[in-house]
Amino acid sequence: MSSKASDSGILSDGTTSEVRREAALLKTDALQSAIFNSANFSSIATDAKGVIQIFNVGAERMLGYCAADVVNKITPADISDPEEVVARARTLSAELETPITPGFEALVFKASRGIEDIYELTYIRKDGSRFPAVVSVTALRDANNAIIGYLLIGTDNTARKQVEAEQKLLDQRLRDLQFYTRSLIESNIDAIMTTDPAGILTDVNNQMEALTGCTRDELIGTPFKNYFTDPQRAENSIKLVLSEKKVTNYELTARARDGKETVVSYNATTFYDRDRKLQGVFAAARDVTERKRLDQVLREKNVELESSKSVAESANLAKSNFLSSMSHELRSPLNAILGFAQLMESDATPPTTSQKGSIDQILQAGWYLLELINEILDLAVIESGRLTLSLEPVSLPEVILECQEMIEPQAQKRGISLTFPRFDVPTYVRADPTRLKQVLINLLSNAIKYNRDHGTVEVTCAMRPAERRRISISNSGAGLAPDKLAQLFQPFNRLGQESSGEEGTGIGLVMSKRLVELMGGVIGVESAVGVGSVFWFELDAAAQPQLDANALESTVAATVPVQAGAPRRTLLYVEDNPANLMLVEQIIQRRPDIRLLSAANGTLGIELARRHQPDVILMDINLPGISGFEALRILREDTATAHIPVLAISASAMARDIKLGMEAGFLRYLTKPIRVSEFLAALDAALESLGT
Repeated sequence: MSSKASDSGILSDGTTSEVRREAALLKTDALQSAIFNSANFSSIATDAKGVIQIFNVGAERMLGYCAADVVNKITPADISDPEEVVARARTLSAELETPITPGFEALVFKASRGIEDIYELTYIRKDGSRFPAVVSVTALRDANNAIIGYLLIGTDNTARKQVEAEQKLLDQRLRDLQFYTRSLIESNIDAIMTTDPAGILTDVNNQMEALTGCTRDELIGTPFKNYFTDPQRAENSIKLVLSEKKVTNYELTARARDGKETVVSYNATTFYDRDRKLQGVFAAARDVTERKRLDQVLREKNVELESSKSVAESANLAKSNFLSSMSHELRSPLNAILGFAQLMESDATPPTTSQKGSIDQILQAGWYLLELINEILDLAVIESGRLTLSLEPVSLPEVILECQEMIEPQAQKRGISLTFPRFDVPTYVRADPTRLKQVLINLLSNAIKYNRDHGTVEVTCAMRPAERRRISISNSGAGLAPDKLAQLFQPFNRLGQESSGEEGTGIGLVMSKRLVELMGGVIGVESAVGVGSVFWFELDAAAQPQLDANALESTVAATVPVQAGAPRRTLLYVEDNPANLMLVEQIIQRRPDIRLLSAANGTLGIELARRHQPDVILMDINLPGISGFEALRILREDTATAHIPVLAISASAMARDIKLGMEAGFLRYLTKPIRVSEFLAALDAALESLGT
């Protein structure tokens, strides 16, 4: 039974061998069909001459042709880049040392010789677009090993090409970045270096090579500290960077191979990889040798400057002391001259006409000499930069009116007509009121002094750009030539007027210019010969200040005159100069309400003050023995005399002298020569401060 079944081809499982062969063939065909028709590969089969016989689904998808478009019509060379085909033929001809015809032969030549052949080629789609492909070529043979055709299996290489292109671009960018980074390092003026955490050099730039006299290869791999005069300090700098993360302006001295030493400012920081793992230290060393030299020169110059400044200050102090001493020495005799002349002028028995003329000459010359002293001292103070101004809103109408009242008598003597502006609205400028008045008086005085008889002087006020007020003083004098205008505002230069009958020092215009500039203004002049001159100055305009009612009341109260029939008061005058004492005695004789006591020195003055308790003390500053300042201090510390108001009187009349006197505690500081009216007003104010 089994033998019979075997003979008939029936197997143990009930199937015949032929059935099994058919099933295997079907499975193989299905597998081959699946592979051949895969959409991911282009499978192109040709006959022996290269004409396409099979064009699978993958080929249709990749190339855009239908099988019917190409089968039995074209070869694979017809859908390949012709230039690449020609290039491949040329390359293979050289490689295999045999002529190969460009075309299909170039695509399958290796395969036809039994050589495995996989190459890159650009396929051209039906629509003309192109894509890179990797092509594997195999020769198809029959049972006798004769070639009956070729199989070309291709894959789209676009993605890989893109990746390669991107990688190539990235590689190029990396190279560019490395080149750029290296260029930055090499172009730096500092010596640049990197070390590992142990302080071993890992990279350097050209400046580091120049600094040490060693090549890059010689430096890399050696300790950083080896190239400095103090290796321990250099090593400590690395440790400091590692602990503090950075170091700035750490000074080291580099030593080159030839022994040359260079002072460098060392700046460093730590650096890390992308995982934040410490890689080492990045450092820059800048040559500061020249800077150190310049610092030394600067220190030496500063010492010289301080020395020069000290010398200049000493010279200024000596100059100030000289001027103060000169002022004191000149004012003391002037005090007697002007004081007694004023008394003679106002004596109960009027002087004769001849005597009055002599007295007028004495007073005129004396006051002029005092003016000259004041102007010289003022100019010295301004030039030294020690003049202090109080800039505040100042009413122009009020100042001009005060100046008008002061200057009109001078104009009337020569028949000169004065014209002043009218102000319909409040007008203020930013200025020091005293110094503004000084400038105006000086310019008005000059306008009268250098005018023709019966001439004119006109004062005008106008608004200027940038919120400025211009005050102009024009006169009808002879005018100035251009060469004379250029010499204006020079000290002691009277432009040839020295021989004229007009008094003058040549200081007034210089003073005016300095004062106007200190008040933030400008001054100038316009003149024409035979026509006259216009002197002008500009100051910043200011808003009208708000009045304080309390301050106004106190001001009014302070100016109330002494009431008639007031009780007799006692004045103690401490003075060592007999002439000055005699002058005050004669002034006080005209005040029956005041009794005068006198002391020739400060010690006696203190004793008399304690004994007689005077209402007011008039204290000279420069006394034999103790000074007026010391006497004031003793009086203030004694409860018996601390309440007595003390007036200072001195020939030391510089601004700093007056300031020191007021700061010391004097009620007022009067300067010699005495102006009788000013002296009496100060005395009355002191008495009034006591109350009734």
